[in-house]
Amino acid sequence: MAPEKPLCLPALLLPLLTLLLPQADTRSFVVDRENDRFLLDGVPFRYVSGSLHYFRVPRVLWADRLFKMRMSGLNTVQFYVPWNYHEPEPGVYNFNGSRDLFAFLNEASVANLLVILRPGPYICAEWDMGGLPAWLLQKPDIHLRTSDPDFLAAVDSWFKVLLPRLYPWLYHNGGNIISVQVENEYGSYRACDFGYMRHLAGLFRALLGDRILLFTTDGPEGLKCGSLQGLYTTVDFGPGLLSEGGVESGKGGISSMFIFHLCLLLAADNMTKIFALLRKYEPHGPLVNSEYYTGWLDYWGQNHSMRSILAVTTGLENMLRLGASVNMYMFHGGTNFGYWNGADEKGRFLPITTSYDYDAPISEAGDPTPKLFALRNVISKFQEIPLGPLPPPSPKMMLGPLTLHLDGDLLAFLDFLCPQGPIRSILPLPFEAVKQDRGFVLYRTYLTYTISEPTQFWVPNNGVHDRAYVMVDGVFQGVLERNMKHQLFLMGTVGAKLDILLENMGRLSFGSNSSDFKGLLEPPILGQRVLTQWLMFPLKVDKLVKWWFPLQLMKRSHPQVPSGPTFYSTTFPILGEGRDTFLFLPGWTKGQVWINGFNLGRYWTKRGPQETLYVPRPLLFSRGALNKITLLELENVPPQPQIQFLDRPILNSTLHKTYIYSLSPDTQSASEPMELSGH
Repeated sequence: MAPEKPLCLPALLLPLLTLLLPQADTRSFVVDRENDRFLLDGVPFRYVSGSLHYFRVPRVLWADRLFKMRMSGLNTVQFYVPWNYHEPEPGVYNFNGSRDLFAFLNEASVANLLVILRPGPYICAEWDMGGLPAWLLQKPDIHLRTSDPDFLAAVDSWFKVLLPRLYPWLYHNGGNIISVQVENEYGSYRACDFGYMRHLAGLFRALLGDRILLFTTDGPEGLKCGSLQGLYTTVDFGPGLLSEGGVESGKGGISSMFIFHLCLLLAADNMTKIFALLRKYEPHGPLVNSEYYTGWLDYWGQNHSMRSILAVTTGLENMLRLGASVNMYMFHGGTNFGYWNGADEKGRFLPITTSYDYDAPISEAGDPTPKLFALRNVISKFQEIPLGPLPPPSPKMMLGPLTLHLDGDLLAFLDFLCPQGPIRSILPLPFEAVKQDRGFVLYRTYLTYTISEPTQFWVPNNGVHDRAYVMVDGVFQGVLERNMKHQLFLMGTVGAKLDILLENMGRLSFGSNSSDFKGLLEPPILGQRVLTQWLMFPLKVDKLVKWWFPLQLMKRSHPQVPSGPTFYSTTFPILGEGRDTFLFLPGWTKGQVWINGFNLGRYWTKRGPQETLYVPRPLLFSRGALNKITLLELENVPPQPQIQFLDRPILNSTLHKTYIYSLSPDTQSASEPMELSGH
């Protein structure tokens, strides 16, 4: 009989290692309803989380932002998945580069952060159309966020691609996703379609299984229509104050600081009332605030929103003392690069700024703020925070002024902007009908009669969505703007060319808003005549800037005096190492800007509040290489067409009074509602 071979050491250790390594089937994240808490792997757990959106931060900076969040004491990161960012056309999916959300999940894991995932399908987030793809509106009668079969078919198709890819990342499968939100603040939507919510819940369960915690999030006023049996109910609300500096002195000698502290007491009472309301829908289990607002969004033409450090930290501490789990929205805001900003409708159309700084604890440029250190101090009272200092602010760069050179007006490049040629129609068609999701469409017709006196030109039923730049024979006449400016006075001879450049300023992204079609939604009227026989040019501006301008394919005679939408550009070297910086456009009016072919976003210097655009260091070429900046100025160019790069942002240039949101339903006014939710 042959002797047995001795067992080698690795073979002896293997069973022991198998016992020691955490097993996927032992991992769990569940609600302990008897003790009003979460359990992570059977151990009591409370998450202190922060929101960060991978789609608002360059991929090379994800790790930096996540590391700073972990070092702030957070144990979880919460983020949305914008459907329109990943499915630009029906059945065409993009998870590459900055859209690789699985790489982001991995970076969160490296930073030792758990994940709360919010895949929608609707996300709000002040993102274009709340994350829904604009191509849905190619069916003009579609009812979004309802049981409409056309909408559900598109949703099912998307989630059957997305959710199976996320399945391995669920916590019980060895990943870091501990919970998944179904829809988003659905109670704020007008439909209140429980059939739709049940359909989503069933779809999520079918594709993600029974072990993952599914939940809903709503403001207090939305819990009735937003919650659903079988989904864990959470609420969202902020501390109530936008700015300590905005509180005016009281009458009769009462100081502003006294009023401020009184407001803090009201906010604490408000928190108690909101959590008591939550208990009516979720009687047992941990209290959860899924969106505790550290700041607020900005609209063009209004003041930069700020929330007091004291108000934010006091509110967080009060909730943590109650044992609540909290997600801070936002912990790092980032930037609405390109055309991705959303909009609200609050009496009028309000597009959201390019900066999504949000007065968050980590600034738009990724720097720790005093608010971060104050929040870190609060968190340290309730749980251990990682040892070690937070990284200091990144070094910033100043450069310029630089003089830009005229490339030519937009109309001169029409053959390159729309190489496929125009679409012809008797009446103008919206963006959706010509399959232009974002950016610009040029509408053109020719006058069939002479207008020798200034004659009213207008579009009925507020039919300009969103801004129209009007030209006659290439000469700029002025602007029509949704809800703001409705008429111009034009003259022209028979055969004169009437061009209207329509800008999509971002689709409505919140609440009970209906489908937000873009372009000329009604035929324009000149005098008493409806204008017909239109040519529509969907413009590929980004391709022109990125590919054709560098190849210098457009040599055109330059106008002596720029008029209307015009391209300007220049090149510049950075001799040393590139650094973060902020593009300042003094005297420019409104337009779009690109750095090295990357669409940095919109500027609107004339309206504010944002006057600088954040330029992340990775976008710049250093060590003497040439960088190129291109501007599409839509209205008026300054006498000296110059720009500068600053070492600090200017986000609050408007003189409008800051909105101070009420702290109690009893004190709110019709014009200044209490901002409890809206993401």
